[in-house]
Amino acid sequence: MRRDDALGRAAAALGSMRLTAVCLSLLMLLVTMCTLLQVPLGTHLAVERTIRTFLIWWTPAGATIKLPVFPGGGLVGSLLLTNLLFAQFLKLERSRRKAGLWIAHLGLALLFVGEFATALFQVESQMPIEVGQTRDYSEDARLMELSVADVGDPAQDTVTTIPESLLKPGAEISDAALPFTLKIKRWYANSELGMRKPGDPPSEATAGVGADMAVRERPVLAVDDAQNAAALLVEARAGAESLGTFWASNALGAPQGFAREGRDWRLTLRPRRYYLPFSMTLKEFKHDVYPGTDIPKNFSSLVRLRDAGAGEDRDALIYMNHPLRYGGKAFYQASFGKDDRLSVFQVVRNPGWLIPYLSCALVALGMLMHFGLKLSASLRSAK
Repeated sequence: MRRDDALGRAAAALGSMRLTAVCLSLLMLLVTMCTLLQVPLGTHLAVERTIRTFLIWWTPAGATIKLPVFPGGGLVGSLLLTNLLFAQFLKLERSRRKAGLWIAHLGLALLFVGEFATALFQVESQMPIEVGQTRDYSEDARLMELSVADVGDPAQDTVTTIPESLLKPGAEISDAALPFTLKIKRWYANSELGMRKPGDPPSEATAGVGADMAVRERPVLAVDDAQNAAALLVEARAGAESLGTFWASNALGAPQGFAREGRDWRLTLRPRRYYLPFSMTLKEFKHDVYPGTDIPKNFSSLVRLRDAGAGEDRDALIYMNHPLRYGGKAFYQASFGKDDRLSVFQVVRNPGWLIPYLSCALVALGMLMHFGLKLSASLRSAK
């Protein structure tokens, strides 16, 4: 009996209005914190560290440990979803006249599920493309990858990519497609690159342009418009033989290379790429302004979409608030440059993008049903 009483009290607490008020207050604090942190951290990092995490962590100055200091949006959202479901099934009357409230509550629960789906599965990247250019991949400038290309075949390069998560100092990377191993010596998420000056210490690189360069680690830039110059010091080895130690960076305009067994290899540190099973060609970009001003009115890109596998070969217009949805991705008009010769698309892959629309429709339907029944009852009692 005591166990049943304890379970009953726990269920009542989870479905209580007091827990609802606490969770809503915490969410308001989280939104405020996220807004304030966008200035030093940038929008993406602020959201990741406050809203899309179960705990907010803090690292004391000079320490390496992280301490949890506040519940994150994931934890608060989970509690609020649990509270909503317990309140619905324990307190809400199961009757026809409460059907609207049941549907509205289910719509709210679905809204939380949609946010969790977005946090877990959404992938954002960008596709910069110039007029006349064709692209079949997008890039995520927040993540890097090391591209190792065999350029010996004039018809087509063979490329092996290594994600940033593996580029840790001390790591040794091998792949069946590579006749050598790569030893990671240094990794800087942001750096300053310059030519060596008299008095500078010897370069750690033994080959490539890095042998004449000075590379210094710098604090990571987190603001939205900043681009970090990541730098990687990597040695290529074939058994006990060193094939050279190279500095690779996304800030360098040329790849670093060496020869092995009659084949030429190129090392390039670049933003992470997501290849598409179709291609897009930018045919035209328009940048409209209000008459007599330089104030932007509209940006639009006319692209040619080609997907041989699906038999698609057509034009599509992408403009503000009107993305192109194709292949499970949405292409938004995000930016432009190079005297209106360059268009930048924000590419979003979000399997749960329909969930918020369905949730809002359920809430609206539930409210219409509930207040419709109330109105109908009032009209009948007034007769």
